[in-house]
Amino acid sequence: MIFGIAAIVPALFFVVGVVRDRRRVRNAVWLGVTLLLLLLWLLFRAVETEGWPGVAVGYGFVALLLGLGFVLPVALIANGVLVLRREGFGLANLLSLLAGLAIFGVVAAFGFLTRRTGPVVDAVIGSLLVVAAYVAFLFVSLLLYSVVYGSLGRRTGFDAVVVLGAGLNGDRVPPLLASRLDRAIRVYERGVGAGRPPLVVVSGGQGPDEDVSEAAAMRDYLVRRGVPDDRVLVEDRSTTTEQNLAYSARVLAEHGWQGRAVGVTNNFHVFRAAVTARRLRLRMQILGAPTAAYFLPSAFLREFAALLVQNKVGHTVACGLLVGLYLFLVL
Repeated sequence: MIFGIAAIVPALFFVVGVVRDRRRVRNAVWLGVTLLLLLLWLLFRAVETEGWPGVAVGYGFVALLLGLGFVLPVALIANGVLVLRREGFGLANLLSLLAGLAIFGVVAAFGFLTRRTGPVVDAVIGSLLVVAAYVAFLFVSLLLYSVVYGSLGRRTGFDAVVVLGAGLNGDRVPPLLASRLDRAIRVYERGVGAGRPPLVVVSGGQGPDEDVSEAAAMRDYLVRRGVPDDRVLVEDRSTTTEQNLAYSARVLAEHGWQGRAVGVTNNFHVFRAAVTARRLRLRMQILGAPTAAYFLPSAFLREFAALLVQNKVGHTVACGLLVGLYLFLVL
């Protein structure tokens, strides 16, 4: 009962946070705490309940542990191999493979901890498991909230659409970037149907392996598909998400634009782009475009790592406090 009552507090913080500004990272944390407390409440109710409901929940919990400990890492490793074959070798493409191996490492560490190895080794391995549990909690919370964020908010009524760039194949728009542009076209066409066609800002500079700037290729893509050239503004200097948003806002201001803007990127990138827009104090929400399923695990892991780096001090302090509490309780 106590866990069920306790879940009300973070749930209230979550609702208030979403209403005030759904681009806050803390909303994801409050969602995760709420779900964790509800899970604990469900488990304790199952222990106290006789008959098939308690048995069903017990088997479900065992299945969850087996899935997290064995099925999930195997799936991540298989996905990592697939990504490497299709996208080539690179650190970003290694993330799902490395995550799968790391989960196996955590399972092995937990098994080692169950053996009598001495207080020092137990303290070290236990501390590593505490950190791993904290990281896993954050990842699940951010993943779930990314889905929540992507399903909230309006889809029409925008006066400007900012399309965030991605890499080119020479001078050609690859499928990942094409999905963003296609989503922007749909937003533009809805604006035309409502009698208020928005401006479309294409944002992206030229990389060392690209024949033209991303913005130039994006503009050509839009024009070929019916967006009038005079409704497309070009921002061709940015190389990061933060620059995409900041420089695009500057381009709109230079053209005297005032109104409601929305950014468009791929669904895995939506929440981090929204957090960045909030940090830049831009009144802009973000819409997501679909992404190939095989690419999503590595992409979400990359976004998660980037969000951790953005607030590395806070997460370092949190991990330190949790490890300190663990050591205080076991030593």
